[in-house]
Amino acid sequence: MAKLRVHNFSMSLDGYVAGPDQSLEHPLGVGGQRLHEWIFRTRTGRHTILGTEGGETGIDDDFVARGLEGFGAEIMGRNMFGPVRGPWTDDSWTGWWGDEPPFHYPVFVLTHHPRPSIEMEGGTVFHFVTDRIEVARERALDAAAGADVRVGGGGATIREFLRAGLLDELHLAVVPTLLGRGERLFDGTDVAAQGYECVELVASASVAHVRLARTNER
Repeated sequence: MAKLRVHNFSMSLDGYVAGPDQSLEHPLGVGGQRLHEWIFRTRTGRHTILGTEGGETGIDDDFVARGLEGFGAEIMGRNMFGPVRGPWTDDSWTGWWGDEPPFHYPVFVLTHHPRPSIEMEGGTVFHFVTDRIEVARERALDAAAGADVRVGGGGATIREFLRAGLLDELHLAVVPTLLGRGERLFDGTDVAAQGYECVELVASASVAHVRLARTNER
């Protein structure tokens, strides 16, 4: 059965998934880029994101590679799609990823403001969903045609799906750094009460990989 899951989502030791003062210049917030440096050290990360050779193999590379398998659609919040706020008065913004985004499948962007779908090179199509997250989930599952659906972020979007008990799995890469300020993932969210448990814990020299799954309903 197809699942709704988060994969390779980086978090600091003090629970932050983005730094403070997110902007066009600092899309991950000030200092937030430190959360993702581990990905660029892996062979898969370097190849798929940077288009370069080399990089490390091992636990981290295995998790990055798993993030490229088994997904047929994605859901993301508007903040992850871009820094534009309010009505879409300028349709020139088509995401952070250039003409050929790395998704290669349908992506459903949660927003309060309607906008026509955008078809990009390489098979990515951005659809803008103004309905409830339950509707976005059903549309994404239909589009995925039996494959899993990835919830890409950001933190507020993942919290919303966690609170609703709609996420089947959540893989966190816990990075040994402290941000001190920014956006925390679990604030106001009782994942234990929602039936989530830790089902996997492995660590490399760079990060600890924690996989939570909804194993029961309480």
